[in-house]
Amino acid sequence: MLDTYANSHGQIRTGALLMDLDALAGVVAYRHTGEGVATVTAAVDRITIKNPIREICDLELSGEVTFATGRSSMEITLQIAKAPEQGHHVDAEDVFFTCAFTMVALEPNTKKPVNIAPLEVTTPAEKALFAKGEENYKRKKAMKSSHILTKPPDEEESALIHKMWSESLAYADSSNPKSQPSNVTAMSKTQIHSTQIMQPQMRNRHNFMIFGGFLLKTTFELAFTCAASFSHTRPRFINLDPSTFEEPVPVGSVLYVAAGVSYTEPDPSGGTRIQVMVRTHVRPVEHQNTERKSTGTFFYTFLSPDTVSVLPQTYSEFMGWVAGRRRAQSLAATLAADPHPLLSVAQAEPLTE
Repeated sequence: MLDTYANSHGQIRTGALLMDLDALAGVVAYRHTGEGVATVTAAVDRITIKNPIREICDLELSGEVTFATGRSSMEITLQIAKAPEQGHHVDAEDVFFTCAFTMVALEPNTKKPVNIAPLEVTTPAEKALFAKGEENYKRKKAMKSSHILTKPPDEEESALIHKMWSESLAYADSSNPKSQPSNVTAMSKTQIHSTQIMQPQMRNRHNFMIFGGFLLKTTFELAFTCAASFSHTRPRFINLDPSTFEEPVPVGSVLYVAAGVSYTEPDPSGGTRIQVMVRTHVRPVEHQNTERKSTGTFFYTFLSPDTVSVLPQTYSEFMGWVAGRRRAQSLAATLAADPHPLLSVAQAEPLTE
């Protein structure tokens, strides 16, 4: 195994695979659009582990355009799987994970969106993939209506907020015999940060902007560190929620990354699902003004073998917790529709983190 793909424990480095996926999405996009346009990563659909890698082996990355209607965007479905023997197809149990990237075509000089050729689908398999892409497109629009800024807490969510608020007050009252359990941590104390100057080695092929795969790797590894420091365990990655890249990150700018636990819940197989929110902002290296542009917010979910819980205390934290709960419910529905071996054998040790 190349050092590029090894983490500190000699296991496969998931962040490196995320970088490769973004690079592959770009290659697939250019095969559809041609070289006359610039393509950039606009969004990543949900990434959920299908089957954990339990041995060091060759991996095969593959992808194809599965949804394009003639506008500027296209959906590219990608998968990472154990490389099959020559002449054989990939078996379902050898698929590590699948995901979809949304790529947007831009005019190279003006950076304005340009229309691309629609996708022709003929076979039943192609039609099924196209229909799924159309579903994803509609779901992304529907997600906006359930955003916490649009949809306030309902009756059930309000009751949960009141319960946690009451517990928080009781824990803070020195005269109250009920003390805060050792496995409950205030949300504000889960925050960790990273700051780095963007170097040209991680630029994309068009101009001096950082390519999306680097942001995925950076946010994933900080999220893993956050979940590990919060749970005092080595958590296992199970999901990345649909995420959008908001602003480009210029080479030479300063990237600020902040990670914190936004929601926790018991896992049906034991342990705890830990949702980590990672915010990214960028500023000019001179810091001549106070403007910080948001470049994207990412939500990663990990599985810890221990029982731990996060406790929000401020109004903003409670709203973040409610939003996290809604995302967790969406993830639960996804996992229920497609059971994952990763969760049914929670104590087994995969070669990824």
